[in-house]
Amino acid sequence: MSRRYQEITVFEATLERLDFIYTHFEKVYVSFSGGKDSGVLVNMAIEVARRHNRLPVNVLIIDLEAQYTATIEYISRMASLPEVKAYWICLPLNLRNAVSQYQSHWICWDESKRDAWVREYPDHPAVIKDSSFFPFFKKGMEFEEFVVEFGKWFANGEAAACLVGIRTDESFNRYRTINNFTKQRYQRKQWSTQIADGLYNFYPIYDWKARDIWIANGRYKFDYNRIYDLMYLAGLRLSQMRLCQPYGDDQRKGLYLYKILEPETWSKIVNRVEGANFGNRYSENSRTVFGNYKVNLPEGHTYKSYTKFLLSTMPPYLRDHYNAKIRKFLDYWKKYGYLQDIPQTADPRLEAARKAPSWRRICKVLLKNDYWCKGLSFSQTKGEMSRQLNILLRNHRY
Repeated sequence: MSRRYQEITVFEATLERLDFIYTHFEKVYVSFSGGKDSGVLVNMAIEVARRHNRLPVNVLIIDLEAQYTATIEYISRMASLPEVKAYWICLPLNLRNAVSQYQSHWICWDESKRDAWVREYPDHPAVIKDSSFFPFFKKGMEFEEFVVEFGKWFANGEAAACLVGIRTDESFNRYRTINNFTKQRYQRKQWSTQIADGLYNFYPIYDWKARDIWIANGRYKFDYNRIYDLMYLAGLRLSQMRLCQPYGDDQRKGLYLYKILEPETWSKIVNRVEGANFGNRYSENSRTVFGNYKVNLPEGHTYKSYTKFLLSTMPPYLRDHYNAKIRKFLDYWKKYGYLQDIPQTADPRLEAARKAPSWRRICKVLLKNDYWCKGLSFSQTKGEMSRQLNILLRNHRY
C-alpha cells in the first residue's frame, strides 16, 4: 500500500474518521488497554462523541491482572470520567506464558490461584468479575475469542464499531492488518476490518507515529499513563515503550522493566507464573538462551543432538507437542530435496527469513519456548488452543 500524504495532520484526519464512524454507527465502543495509543484514542473519541451528542463513550477494558500499578491508576482515572461508560473486565482468561516450559499458559484472575495474584480486583464500580455476567463466557476463554464475543454481545444484533488504537509503524503484523486487501472492510475503508456479521474494527490512528502520540498529549493536555515517564527516565526510546501482559512471546523482552520501574509489582510477577525470573534474566542479559541472536552449543553437542537433549528435559505433553511439529517440519522439507536429513545450519539470513531448514532453527524454537513453532513457519490454530486448554484444566497447571 503506497503512502498518500494529505494537506491535513494525522490528528485532523483521525477526527474526520471518528466523525465518519459516529455518523454511520449507533453502537460504538473503544478498546482501551491503558497504553499510550488507546489512551489518545479514548480522549479523541470523547471530543467527537460530544459533538455528536453521543456521550458517554463506551470503553472496553480487559484487565490481565499482571500489570503496572501506574497502568491501573490511569485506567481508573479514565474509567471514572463522566464522559466514559467502562466495561472493566476482570475475568479468568487463558494467556500465553512464554517464560516456562512447564507452564506454557496461565489464567489471569483464577480464583484457585488467588493467593498468588499480582493484585486484588480493582475497587471501581465498572469492574466486571462475575463469570455469569456474560452469557457467552467460560473460564479459560482465549483473549482473542473473548474480544469477538464481547463485540457480538455489545452489538446485540445491530451494527457496531470497535475503535482500536493500533499504529502500523509499531509492528509488521499491525501493518499487515491495514495493508491486507483480502479482508472485508466497511464501505471500502482500508482502516477497517469486519470481524463478525455487522461488527467492525476501526483503526483511526493507524498512520500515526509514536511522536504524534506525545505531541497530542502535550498540545491537548490529554491524561496519559505515567509509567511512560519512568520508561523515559530508564532510557527507552519512544518506539520501545510498550504495555502488554508480561509473559507473552514478544512481551517477555520487557520483563526486566518491571524490576526497574515497579520493584513491588516485579516481586509479585515473579511469584505469579513459573519461569518469570528466568525470563527476566535472559531477556535482560545475553538473550542467547531464548535464541534471539545466537545459540551457544554445549560442548560435545551438535544442533540435532542438542535438540534431542532439550526435548528429553520437557514434560511429556509438551515434548509430544514439539515432536509433532518437528515431524511436520521435516516432512515438508523432504519434498524439497532433504530426503535423509536437514543440515545442522544454513545461511543465517535464509534461516531468519524461514527459507531454509536447519537443526539450528529447531533449537531456537525450543530455547525460545516458541510454543506455536512460529520459527518453523507454523501458526496458532483454534484446535490446538482448545487442546491446550483441556490439558491445563486436566493437569491443574493454570
